[in-house]
Amino acid sequence: MSDVLAGILPVAPTPFHDYGRVDEDGMRRVIDCMIDQGVDAICILANYSEQFLLSDEERALLMRLSLEHAAGRVPIIVTISHFCTDIVVRRAKDAEAMGAAMLMMMPPYHGSGLFPAPQGIFEHFEAVNNAVSIPIMVQDAPLSGVNLSVDLLARLARELEQVSYFKIECPFAADKLAALIDVAGDHIKGPFDGEEAVTLLADLDAGATGTMTSAMFPEKIRPIVIEHRGGNLDAALAQWQACLPLINHENRQCGLRAAKVIFKEGGVIGSDYVRHPLKPMSDRTRTRLLQLAGDLDVMALSWGK
Repeated sequence: MSDVLAGILPVAPTPFHDYGRVDEDGMRRVIDCMIDQGVDAICILANYSEQFLLSDEERALLMRLSLEHAAGRVPIIVTISHFCTDIVVRRAKDAEAMGAAMLMMMPPYHGSGLFPAPQGIFEHFEAVNNAVSIPIMVQDAPLSGVNLSVDLLARLARELEQVSYFKIECPFAADKLAALIDVAGDHIKGPFDGEEAVTLLADLDAGATGTMTSAMFPEKIRPIVIEHRGGNLDAALAQWQACLPLINHENRQCGLRAAKVIFKEGGVIGSDYVRHPLKPMSDRTRTRLLQLAGDLDVMALSWGK
């Protein structure tokens, strides 16, 4: 991948049939819908893809299917996170060989209390860096329980050639993004935020050049990034204010289930099934989600109808 990625790089949900098996045709339709939403890239096998509920065989299937079906229409980012460095390296090599444009990975962790010291974290990323020739995005998320200091992140950026993108979605993300950009400078090609864009405007003010949201309504969020980067701050603020009720409901009430519910309602996929021990969305939460999404006329609500 020669171009620097910016804009919106949403996470694709993994569709399942009602009986729990991966819906392969549904995955193809997810990719098609997201491309029609105008995304700048698609991330697969991430946390919002229920990666922690997929077998190794299913991961391999979904990676191959997604890359083949996208067929170069947009870059595909493959998430490879795992506690074991050898497994992460193998996943990285497989993804690059199959045509991934970028890798995303969290630091190694197991539960909220088992993770290596900073040098072990550095070596984990170093092993992947030395194994591939495509960019790596570091995902700094509260889910891991790992404190990735600005100094450690900057060291990764300065010393590892492929580590050049950072998805910062921890508390006070804007301050961390600003500090990281200040310390690491040109070594960072893509400072991104996450968390469904709930802090997007502050993160853009701090220097973020894009966001990695869910796939629910990127066509409405992408203009916030474009307007802000173009210096049209009032327009960016107005669009963010329009999107914020739905962003907040997704982030605080729905989680990864939101995109699947909207995609099912719009005929993109046949089922919004989530694998146990995750539970379906309550009717109360679903009703509000559909109302807010309808008010914004999000594309996925009508894409498959």
